[in-house]
Amino acid sequence: MINERGSAAILLLAVAGLVVVLTIGVADVGAALAARLQAATAADAAALGAAPVTFRPFGAEGSPTSEAGRLAAANGAVLTSCRCPIDRSWRSRVVEVTVERRVSLFGLGSITMRASSQAEFDPTKMLDDP
Repeated sequence: MINERGSAAILLLAVAGLVVVLTIGVADVGAALAARLQAATAADAAALGAAPVTFRPFGAEGSPTSEAGRLAAANGAVLTSCRCPIDRSWRSRVVEVTVERRVSLFGLGSITMRASSQAEFDPTKMLDDP
């Protein structure tokens, strides 16, 4: 007869180890997806905040880039690029921003999530009746 004492404990230990590894993997995927959504939110806020500042007659203070950076930081991200030229004309314009958000993962270390967004600002819409 073969002695199988302790083999169930080894099997149980292997299964527990697999469960721990899978749990860490699922948690890291969830954290990465959450960081991606937060980066997208920060990019949207930065673009929406910078767009009206490109129109100087609007009375905006500061620069579109500083406004985009401020709003990105308020949402936990860093502004990496802002195509937000100041335009004194009454033509519609589009701004484009890119932000990065760093997230620490338990199993993979730290990764950077990047998101971009655009916002259009049409100064003539300010003349419309409410």
